[in-house]
Amino acid sequence: MSSKVSPSSIPNSEVVSLTSTLLDRDANLVALLNQVTAPATTGWLQELREHAANWVRHATIPTTREEEWRFTDLSALRQVTFNHVEQATSPDITALTLPEAGNSRLVFVNGVYAPELSAVAALPTGVVIGNLSALPVTEQERVQKHLAQAEGALEVFTSLNTAGISDVAVVLVAKNVVVDTPIHLLFISVAGETATISQPRCLVVAESGSQVNVIEEFVANPQGEEQVYLTNAVTEIAIADNAHVSHTRIEQESKQAFHIGKTAVTQARYSRYTCHAISLGGKISRHNLEILQTGEQTETTLNGLTMIAGNQLGDTHSAIALNHPYGTSKQLHKCIVGDRAHAVFNGKVFVPKPAQLTDAAQLNRNLLLSSKARVDTKPQLEITADNVKCAHGATVSQLEDDEIFYLQSRGIDANDARKLLVNAFATEIINQIPVSSLRDRLLNTVTSFKSLAND
Repeated sequence: MSSKVSPSSIPNSEVVSLTSTLLDRDANLVALLNQVTAPATTGWLQELREHAANWVRHATIPTTREEEWRFTDLSALRQVTFNHVEQATSPDITALTLPEAGNSRLVFVNGVYAPELSAVAALPTGVVIGNLSALPVTEQERVQKHLAQAEGALEVFTSLNTAGISDVAVVLVAKNVVVDTPIHLLFISVAGETATISQPRCLVVAESGSQVNVIEEFVANPQGEEQVYLTNAVTEIAIADNAHVSHTRIEQESKQAFHIGKTAVTQARYSRYTCHAISLGGKISRHNLEILQTGEQTETTLNGLTMIAGNQLGDTHSAIALNHPYGTSKQLHKCIVGDRAHAVFNGKVFVPKPAQLTDAAQLNRNLLLSSKARVDTKPQLEITADNVKCAHGATVSQLEDDEIFYLQSRGIDANDARKLLVNAFATEIINQIPVSSLRDRLLNTVTSFKSLAND
């Protein structure tokens, strides 16, 4: 991972030079930029947008000729004309609410805050939950210190999101505050008559000694049909000294939709971060998960599950930069792939010379349910420190005939046997999620998975 850079740190002279020589390199990307451009304002947010927009204008949509996108072809994205998302009517979210969250819920419809669906009452002292435009000026100053400042701010889709910021879901937890209730951030896509683009943005700041559990969901309209749209989401999480953030990310978009997501996490010394990332929807979905260690003795736990079928493509790219001593990192990512679907996993762990006594483990396990299903996996360690404990691996398997036969011999029919084996494979990840109602919902999704037939 490169050194920290943000659009606001680029000198104006450099931006002018870029835009004068490489302006509008990619017509498709500029068309997206024109659709997401927010109304002009003044102040730091407008400056942030302008710098990001200038960066987008000299960039291009990634192709398979680029190493980081070698297995993810975005040509289908180029073939769709996306329009600015219009204000949508509020959908019924009864099936999506979490009883455990109570009155700690923010809902955004097509990236626009929906106060009538949200609930932010009875919050503990020292906790601020809301949308950026409604925050007091003093809290907006806190947001300014962190928004668009995380590692990877100049990645093309991240810059596109920054260029179009109109609102932000904000969670601020003060020093030594422990939040017992999960905070639910729900982003709903309600497609219009034509293909649309929305850009959810989220910022979580956990100050020193604090603890918080954040549930982040990206879903299609529960009452809508499978439609084409693009969700380009960015979440930044800043974890201060000795703070603990538990983060569950669910992506369950329309099977015809495109989802590009970035989660950028900064961990200070003695901090802990746990992520449970579940990817279920999208014609093409991509999640970039980036962890930057800024102090010693951090703990990072990453659990992931991708479950896709049909012609879906699900791509997970993670990068963990362990720059200081005594860091601990554990990652397990599983893929269940049916029909003609294609799963991609690329996990990188960087352990430079200063990161002595690091303990890092990474494993990718894949289950193919069809002879036409495909997976490309690349767990990767880059180590220059000489006193570390690091391991990585990957497995690719299918349902074993003898396992199915064994279950049949116990009176279970073949289809139920396959369901039981797939459930067991997925349950290891889902059971780690700290919200029981969400666990139950996801287990029901696994049970009803439509690609369990033996071909």
